Amino acid sequence: MVLKGLLPVTQATLVVAVVVLAAAHGTLAEAASGAAWQKTVGDWRLEFNGEGTVLACRHAAAGAEVMGGISFLAVNEGGKEEAWRVVLPRDSAKERLSLLDMQGNVQGYVVFSGSGDALDIQVVHRTAQNYRGELRWDASVRVAAGAFACRTRPLPGSRVVQMASGSADSLLNDSLFDPASDTVLRFRGKSVCITSQVGGGGNAEFNAAISAQIAEPAQSSVGVEVVRHYYRDRYVPYYRPMDRKRCPAAPTGWMSWNVYFDTAGERESLEEARVAAQYLKPYGMEIFSIESWQDNSPELPVSKFHNLTLRPDPNKFPSGMKWLADEIRKLGFKPGIWTVPFGTGDPAFHEAHRDWFLHHPDGSPMQNWCGLYVLDPSQEAVRRHMEETHRTMSRDWGYEYFKIDGMSGRGPGYSAHFYERGDVRAAFKEPAEDPFRLCVEALRRGIGPDSIWLACQGHYTGPEVGFADAGRIGADIVAHRRPPDWNNYSNQARTTLNQLFVNNIVWYGDPDTLLVGTANPVETVRLAASVVALSGQAMFAGDKLAELPPDRMRLLQQCLPVCDVRPLDLFPIFDMVPVWDLKVRRPFGAWDVVSLFNWGSEEAEVGVELDELGLDSRQPYLVYDCWNRVLRRGVGDRLAATVPGQGNALLALHADTGRPQVVFSDRHVTQGAVGLDQVAWDANAKTLSGVVQLVGNDPTELAVAVPEHFSLVSAQSADGTTLSTTTGGGLVGLKLQRTESGVTSGGTRWTLQF
Repeated sequence: MVLKGLLPVTQATLVVAVVVLAAAHGTLAEAASGAAWQKTVGDWRLEFNGEGTVLACRHAAAGAEVMGGISFLAVNEGGKEEAWRVVLPRDSAKERLSLLDMQGNVQGYVVFSGSGDALDIQVVHRTAQNYRGELRWDASVRVAAGAFACRTRPLPGSRVVQMASGSADSLLNDSLFDPASDTVLRFRGKSVCITSQVGGGGNAEFNAAISAQIAEPAQSSVGVEVVRHYYRDRYVPYYRPMDRKRCPAAPTGWMSWNVYFDTAGERESLEEARVAAQYLKPYGMEIFSIESWQDNSPELPVSKFHNLTLRPDPNKFPSGMKWLADEIRKLGFKPGIWTVPFGTGDPAFHEAHRDWFLHHPDGSPMQNWCGLYVLDPSQEAVRRHMEETHRTMSRDWGYEYFKIDGMSGRGPGYSAHFYERGDVRAAFKEPAEDPFRLCVEALRRGIGPDSIWLACQGHYTGPEVGFADAGRIGADIVAHRRPPDWNNYSNQARTTLNQLFVNNIVWYGDPDTLLVGTANPVETVRLAASVVALSGQAMFAGDKLAELPPDRMRLLQQCLPVCDVRPLDLFPIFDMVPVWDLKVRRPFGAWDVVSLFNWGSEEAEVGVELDELGLDSRQPYLVYDCWNRVLRRGVGDRLAATVPGQGNALLALHADTGRPQVVFSDRHVTQGAVGLDQVAWDANAKTLSGVVQLVGNDPTELAVAVPEHFSLVSAQSADGTTLSTTTGGGLVGLKLQRTESGVTSGGTRWTLQF
């Protein structure tokens, strides 16, 4: 595929093929067979086949190849286009290629320069020449499975953060990233456009269009650069690709702390679990996690809890933790447990194991958030205790999810920071260069290779990324014994923006619980649901579920299961950008789900240019307002909405196809990325059909945009499912519901005849 018509003729365009990690079909030697010209630039090896005008570039160390047919479209003084050729050198300067006009005269040169991993390509006018033009290097892009297009350079002043589910594209992408090797292939030019294609043999395929100005007197260049160890050298020194066998999707569940605080025991936990089993488990909730279970844990601070003895609080958990795990599993959940393995508030345990703990020179015990007595991580016996206690919780008690707290945070109260302090290291009994990493390794051995681990608070800069499956990204969503307020919700969004670029690449981000209770207006909890669901992070509920009104419970359901979302912006974002754009591609279609956030307290208009979303603004779009159930047609250059204070507009954008098309699903915030499949239009039969994944006997609603020259004739569904329709406002509304009860049904096909 060649990207034509995207750039004005006053620019030079290179359409490049990139084959990364030697996983492509064929080799550079085959593509450039018969090459008459060769050159080495830094770590790049260049070959040009004059007969086929194929330029092939190879970066051997990275296994990266760039190849394609290269030509030049000149624009003369009268504005007429002329097809010039890139040919072998015509003089003794063999380091450059020549530009040959239609009369066979050399009018300029293609010059290659650079060093190391960077390759620079420039078109140079021959002396006294004056022309504009477009250099085209037409090819396809192939990369090993798992690599994807992304953006690695922030745009100054950008108000948009972008994410993708599936092989969705953005015109803002400038790079390809391979998580397996932590390698970026980055393009540079006046403009860059990368589009994804479906490849065979497990490969992904891309086209890339790069522009450079070729005009007198200005001249610019384009570049291709291999960036090795992209995450490791910049952000994540312990980088390793995620192990998705243990945790293939972001974890989901319920936890007690943010509504019960210290008071939830086995009775309260099981009451909540029964409600969750009825209303949330069918939608994809997997884990039920227990907190504040340790002996002496009736109230904060955590430093007083008896964290190291494995004795539960007898008042809250009289039946024991194994019994509770078994009861949770009977309800269909994986049991989860919260631990703080670095310290204790138990003076008896301290006295019995005094040598295990850190003390000041005067003999007094060191303290931090984890305990009135803090363990010395340099000692093998201490780390063995961490390992064995967690092995007991995993193998003997049966817990499958571990939220291990006290790891990192903003200050010295947490272990990673605490163990780095000079006065603390001076108190170690044994030499230890990286004691925190030794603890992390022991904890993983203890919980076993199959248990899911949430590092709380985990830092992507620390060693825990190689062992934990998820990392808590910010502070608690609530203050102690208080419901969440706007500051809590805005901080949840702020930390998401800051760490979104490692989500689903290094590990899954945990923004803390999604609280949708009536302590806050519906506009604010809708905003919170959008922050969690659109970003594809871990989703844990934390409200008293039986007290939620149906519309609030529905918000939780619409965030389950977590959609497989990866970041497109591979860098931290510290500004509260108001536009979050999730780009979705499925075999049956592609669309954008855009949240326009109003971080202020008063109602305001929030808008964005379609170009800022990486969309082609020449294409008319259908925009469906998901909260207000309103369709807008013919949206072109700008997307805008009036948004309530501390709220958001959730908009689904679809390129207008001119025929009936699905524009809304109430099953999931991502608007069809979850729960919708096999949508197809039959032009001959004038039917729109698809498959919806119904949940039990709960209804699912769809909205179909219908152009004026179409009218609905009939609607049908299968598998004992009732289907009702409504019409109006250019829409056909569908409601599908199974007539019998059930936990989770299979896909149900529906068909609309026009």
